[in-house]
Parts: sequence; C-alpha cells; structure tokens
Amino acid sequence: MSGTTTAASTQRRRAAGAGANRWVVLVVLCVSLLLVAVDATVLHVAVPAVTEDLRPGAIELLWIVDTYPLVCASLLILFGTLGDRVGRRRILLLGYALFGVASAVAAFAHHPQTLILARGLLGVGGAMIMPATLSILRQVFPDRRERALAIGLWSAVAAVGAAVGPLLGGFLLEHFWWGSVFLVNIPLMLVSLPVGRLLLPESTGERDGPWDVVGALMAAGGLFGVVLGVKRLGGGEPPLSLLTLGPLLVGAVLLVTFVRRQRRRAHPLVDLGMFARPAFSTSVGCIVLAMLALVGLELIAAQYLQLVLGLSPLQTGLRLLPLTFAAMAAGLLGARMLRRFGPRRMVCVGFCVTAAAVVLLTAMGGDDNAPLLLSGFVLLGFGLETTLFGAYESMLSEAPLAQAGGAAAIGETSYQLGAGMGIALLGTVMNAAYAPGLADVPGVPSSASASASHSLGEAYGVAGRLGGAAGDALRRAARDSFVHGLHVTLLVSAGLLLLGAVMALRLPRVMHCEEEAPVELPAQREAGRDRVSA
Repeated sequence: MSGTTTAASTQRRRAAGAGANRWVVLVVLCVSLLLVAVDATVLHVAVPAVTEDLRPGAIELLWIVDTYPLVCASLLILFGTLGDRVGRRRILLLGYALFGVASAVAAFAHHPQTLILARGLLGVGGAMIMPATLSILRQVFPDRRERALAIGLWSAVAAVGAAVGPLLGGFLLEHFWWGSVFLVNIPLMLVSLPVGRLLLPESTGERDGPWDVVGALMAAGGLFGVVLGVKRLGGGEPPLSLLTLGPLLVGAVLLVTFVRRQRRRAHPLVDLGMFARPAFSTSVGCIVLAMLALVGLELIAAQYLQLVLGLSPLQTGLRLLPLTFAAMAAGLLGARMLRRFGPRRMVCVGFCVTAAAVVLLTAMGGDDNAPLLLSGFVLLGFGLETTLFGAYESMLSEAPLAQAGGAAAIGETSYQLGAGMGIALLGTVMNAAYAPGLADVPGVPSSASASASHSLGEAYGVAGRLGGAAGDALRRAARDSFVHGLHVTLLVSAGLLLLGAVMALRLPRVMHCEEEAPVELPAQREAGRDRVSA
C-alpha cells in the first residue's frame, strides 16, 4: 500500500514538473534567439578594427557586413519547412552546431574571403535557428493565453539582443581583438546543444508526399535576389544598374514561379491557403509595414545623434537604450494587453502610438533636446513592440500547427524584407530631401557640392578639405539639409504607420482562446512510462 502511495506521489511530482517544463523550453529558445539577434548587430562596431587588420576592399567589406542577413533571410523558408518535415528540434540543434563552428572560423579568419564565408555559414545557422524557435514555441504552448505570454518574452529577448550587440561588441573591442565578438558564441553553443537535446521536444508537421526540393531552392534563390537588390538600393546604388535591377528581376521571377508551383502541387512546400485567412495575411502585411517604416529611421537616427549632435558611438547606443527598454516592457505586457483589447485594437493602437512618436520627433533640430529624444524613443519602442507582438501572435496562432515552421519562416522573412525595403525607401526619401540644399552653397565649387550631396559624413569630409569660410558654410548647409531631410523622412514614415493602422482593422476583434491538443514533452513521456510500469 505504501509502495502504491509512493508511486502515486512520484507521478504527481513528475506531472507537475512536466507542466513547468515548457517554461524551461522557453528559456532555451530565448537563449537561441538572443545569440542570433546579438550576432546580427555585434559586428557593426567591429568594422573599423576588421578593416585595419584584414584590409578588405570596398566590395569585400560590404559582403562581410551584408552576407549574414542576406543568407539568413534567403534560407528562412527552406529551413522552416524542412523542420516541419524532418523535425524542428533536429534542425535547431544542427543550427546550433553550425553556428558554433562558423563563429570559430570567423573569430580566427586571416583573410577577408574566409570571414565572408564564415558570415555566410552564420547566416545558414541563423536561418535554421530562427523559425525553429517560433515553431517549437507554437508547439509547446497549445493554450493561446500562455502562448501569448511566451511570445511576449521571446520578443522582449529579441529587443534586448539587438541593443546588446553593439554594446557587447564595444566592450570586447576595448579589451580583446575583433575576433572576440564571434568567439563569445562558442561557449553558449556548447551549453545549448546538450541542454536543447535533453529538454526540447521533437515534432514534425504533415509528411504527406515528398519535400519539394526544387520549390525550396526557388524560394531561396528568389529571396536572395530580391533582398540583394533591395540592399543595393538602400546603399544608394543606381536603381537601373545591372547589379541592382538584375537580382531584383531574377528574384521576382523565381518567387512568382515558386508561388505558381505551390498552387499546382498536391503537397505544397508552403500552404498558400494560409494567406486566404484575413488574420494571417493582415498580420504578415503589418509586420512588413512596421519594419518598412522604422528600420530606415533607426539608421538615420544614429547618424543624427553622431553627426548632427556630435555624440560618440557609445553615447549614441546609450541614447537608444530607452527605446529597447520600452520595447521590453511592451513585450512583457503584451499578453495582458492582447487579452484585454484583442488583436485588432492592440495592433492598431500600436501603429498609432508609433506614428505619434515619429511625429513628435520632427521637433528635433540642430541642438540636443534630451527630454524630447527620450520621450520620442520611449513611445517609439513601446508602440513598435506592441505592433509586432500583436501581429506575430495573430499570425502564429492563425497558422495550422502542422505548418508552424513554414508560418514562422514567412513571419521572419516578412520582417527581413520589410527592414530591407525600409532602408531602401526611406534612404531614397532622405537623399531626395537632403541633396537640393547643397546645390548652391556660396563659395563652394559645384564639384564639391556634388560630392557633399551623397551623405552628411561625406559633406563633413569635403568641408574639412575646403577649410575657411567655404568649408564652414558647407558644413552648416549640410547639417541644416540633413535635419530637413530627417523631418521629411519622419513624416513619410508616419504616413506608412497610419496606413498600417488602417490595415490592422482587418484583424479579429477579440482573442479566441480555444486550446489545442497538448504536446507531449520529455518529462510527460517519462511519467507515462512510469504509469504503464506501475
């Protein structure tokens, strides 16, 4: 009798542990995401040191910086859908291993080509990790209320990673060589691999029919071409040049062919029927618009803080920290707001708050106004995270569980495409508003004015070479033109955000919380075996 009582007590304790196990899974997934988010930004502050040591050419330096996001964005759909077929945990663990190996290669690279290759491998590892974290999260939290809280924590970690990257990179560069920004990944991956293998559950989606290898390669090639073309546009390259227009056209043709192929197949790689659901398609559109409106602004804001206000890179990072803290707060409060207000009002209000922050920041001028910047960045971070949280949660909850990997990949791809298009679009708007102010500066030759019209940094360089009254006049004109261009760009961004608020009206009014079949975690399987043996 006592043995039976003891066995029953043990089963209850194990069942309780199994219930808590999904939160441990969430911690492992958040650590995975943190690594990928940090690696996306940690190299930015190390570029000068890399340039001094490896002496890359201009094209090689561009590829060192851009290879990681370019490869990662291109392969998200491929690995997201592959995880649905062969196992999401398996793809995640392979991503861990590849990320660790690629980090070691990057840390000890002695040639630019080696570093470019390592950054490409890091992009492959990131493409394995990112959709797998969301699809596993979708699987282990069948209750939508708990899943909303988990997504809030997940998105808060993403905000932390993006902000920590430059600060961590700056700290490491002050004490070690540039390779240390990659080397920190290795011990974390050595811990994540065994812990993930022990704690993360394995799952797959539908396995009917063969995996569409040709379709996966079409999607990867199409996304690579589109993202590459968009990045070149954002970098100020001529839109009609062969190296810009060619990748865009080839990528667009491949993506159109991919969509037509998926519609004809009995067992498509990506179920395009998900886009027929208003909540799913609207959520994807909201993610694209949010990133389209804001990522370019972040780049321009960093230039404003450093080149107009004269802040150091570290001071710039500290000024942007309130934006990160506000985003973290919105992520942590997101589940409660979603239950109270529903997806429609939450995403719509998030867009409106972000637009209000952007309009507030048009009061920025040539002089530092710390209270204004603090208020604007706090509103910006809170509104943006509120928007993205509501959109991601609605998109993931609307997708069938069997298509979780593909849905997560679509969400991450829309994020990356929106970011790339935002840099291109807002960069173009900024240049169009900035350049005319330098066309006729008294005492400045037309050739110098033409060079100065490319960017504020280049204008300062030209002004320094001119010297005297002409240099001072060019510097003042460039500074005033940049502030004017920033105001125009902010207003365009606000218009895009208000368009997003209108789009969000198609989302469901209330949060539907039907619970799905619970997933069996490792601890639950152990408890089940104990019950059978008893």
